[in-house]
Amino acid sequence: MITLKTDAEIAKIRICGRLVADTLQMIERHVRPGISTLELNDICHDYTLANAAIPAPLNYKGFPKSICTSINDVICHGIPTDKETLQDGDIINIDITSILDGFHADSSKTFIVGKRATAEAEAITNCARECLYRGIETVRAGSYVGDIGAAIEKHAHKHSFSVVRDFVGHGIGRIFHEEPMIPHYGRRGKGVRLVEGMVFTIEPMINAGSWKSQILDDGWTAVTIDGRLSAQFEHTIAIAADGHVEILTDAG
Repeated sequence: MITLKTDAEIAKIRICGRLVADTLQMIERHVRPGISTLELNDICHDYTLANAAIPAPLNYKGFPKSICTSINDVICHGIPTDKETLQDGDIINIDITSILDGFHADSSKTFIVGKRATAEAEAITNCARECLYRGIETVRAGSYVGDIGAAIEKHAHKHSFSVVRDFVGHGIGRIFHEEPMIPHYGRRGKGVRLVEGMVFTIEPMINAGSWKSQILDDGWTAVTIDGRLSAQFEHTIAIAADGHVEILTDAG
């Protein structure tokens, strides 16, 4: 069941979305060789609380930390730890979801660490960012979920990358994950029709090799099956009552 949002509810998600965007901007200056993913988590945790919000991932279905930190071959849901430090040339996706005034907003960004990134690391990071915006460009009242996935898949394949199928975007609002689900692959004109009042994430995960994933023994961390790189970008999107499409987690 899809829960449509009023303009007043979208306004509240927008406020939360701006905080999420600010958090990602804030943490970028801390992404450097030698810092641990736990330190990144703690900085984001404290920033969120200081802005009267709650880090949504913390204790969500047992997830133990406040953000997700996914390095190199980790597709998503990497758990911050003091034993994992960033190395020059790594790529890391930092995924932030906050709850403010009862509403969630969700965004992520892949950062290149230091100055020694490989050409493939730069290429997949750029492609994942472009895939997100290719998907967003298709969103309008009357279009289809399949249009989003088709645009993302076409762009990824153009650059010889694959699109993860095991994890998808999702509706969001008072609940962290709700309908509709937003696959990042598909066919134009297929799937759920988009209407005014929908709020959802688009969060393509792009792999250098196979699109397939496996979950590590911690029950959360998803990695590529071939050990190759994965990159992701994410925004929360709204279709307002007048049909206007807005990125609610845009930094502005």
